[in-house]
Amino acid sequence: MTYCVAMRLADGLVFASDSRTNAGFDKISTFRKMHFFRQQGGQGDSQEGERELIILSAGNLATSQSVISLLEKRSGTDQLNLLNTPSMFESAELVGQTMREVIQRDKPEGKVSQVDFSCSMILGGQIRGETPRLFNIYPEGNFIEATRETPYFQIGESKYGKPILDRVMSFETPLDQAYQCALISFDSTMKSNLSVGMPLDVAIYRNDHLRPCFIEQVDEHNDYFHQLRAQWHRGIQSLFNELSPPTIR
Repeated sequence: MTYCVAMRLADGLVFASDSRTNAGFDKISTFRKMHFFRQQGGQGDSQEGERELIILSAGNLATSQSVISLLEKRSGTDQLNLLNTPSMFESAELVGQTMREVIQRDKPEGKVSQVDFSCSMILGGQIRGETPRLFNIYPEGNFIEATRETPYFQIGESKYGKPILDRVMSFETPLDQAYQCALISFDSTMKSNLSVGMPLDVAIYRNDHLRPCFIEQVDEHNDYFHQLRAQWHRGIQSLFNELSPPTIR
């Protein structure tokens, strides 16, 4: 299981994902769920880019790895790929088509299997000339786009981390507060579900920079995460103790 969240905000984009795929008594497996696709403006130019795309993945690991591998393999070729699509919309279409291609290849029509081959992905980023955009791509390959009214998407084990996002997040939320909110959302999820775990990958993208302004891997030794977790825990306990008690007869 995994948990990923991405936010489309007035100032940019925030992405966060865990890396746990299996948690048992004798085995814990970790695989990265955040993938970058970028095209530089010129040879050796690391400052000025043409596009910055980030994909988060959840679901069947073999399927999601195959999709990412195909997208990477085809990048830079003459065929349509994530480094030459004219728009973010067409990039989302391409990711959806690749997902369908992999699932149909691995589970042809009529094949009987108890394995769930599906995966889901979040694609976000910016192509020069467009505003940043964020898409939630379903296992069937179709997708929806984030809006001002629905500024974030979750995939994977989403239910435990959703309440804090619903209460705090809005399109106008600053990027630093969105980063805090994402970490608290993960803390709530990890508290209730051991199948989601560290390290966490976080990327923050500011509008029109065409490269992330912040990339971090948050592990169990991260001081800020522990500080935030402790403050959140104390704050909830303090608020609960201040609530007016009910009248019970």
